[in-house]
Amino acid sequence: MASALPIVLIPGLLASARLYREQLPILWRFGPVTVADHTRADSVPAIARSILATAPPRFALAGLSMGGYLAFEILRQAPERVERLALLDTTAQPDTAELTERRRKQIALAQRGHLGEVVELQFPILLHPDHEHDEALRAVVRLMAQETGAEAFVRQQTAIIGRPDSRPGLAAIRCPTLVLVGDSDVLTPPDLAVEMAQGIDGARLVVVPESGHLSPLERPETVTRALVEWLAS
Repeated sequence: MASALPIVLIPGLLASARLYREQLPILWRFGPVTVADHTRADSVPAIARSILATAPPRFALAGLSMGGYLAFEILRQAPERVERLALLDTTAQPDTAELTERRRKQIALAQRGHLGEVVELQFPILLHPDHEHDEALRAVVRLMAQETGAEAFVRQQTAIIGRPDSRPGLAAIRCPTLVLVGDSDVLTPPDLAVEMAQGIDGARLVVVPESGHLSPLERPETVTRALVEWLAS
């Protein structure tokens, strides 16, 4: 390999570095890997600025769900620094009124000390039906929520609610792009991935079989293979 390309991974809402635990050892072969901290501000532009402040000058960027929303903002702020882009189980669309209302209810629960209840209610829409009752997966999701904490969760949800529509900028993305989605992702369904892939010139679309919203945990080998091909292409 001629030169190592640094890689920046952004987790999703209530997720930590554990989201990418199966991918990290393989991605590390391609270059130094950083898992971004997306917990300390309550707006997408502010979180993106903080990630850019500590990121390498040029890097490959991958984000899942909220991580994808932040990836779009990083591209708005510093497109020249992003060499490659991977959008995992995410959308370029802004929040709908229905989603915003759901988020506000979750914020209220978390502020009353019921973050654990929020997590338990999410399992049916986070995981593929075949994985919904997988206790090992559920334990990882609970642990990531504990690591994030209620205060950071509120900041993250506030940022997500206020995020802009990223669809107008899709055509301006010029770097090699992977768009990946679980075939049974309820939160960001495959049609939203198709919309992004069609809007970004040359983007590769990968639909992960038997996976919900947390594809790196649910189908780690398939996701790792897609990321390796994205980095090596």
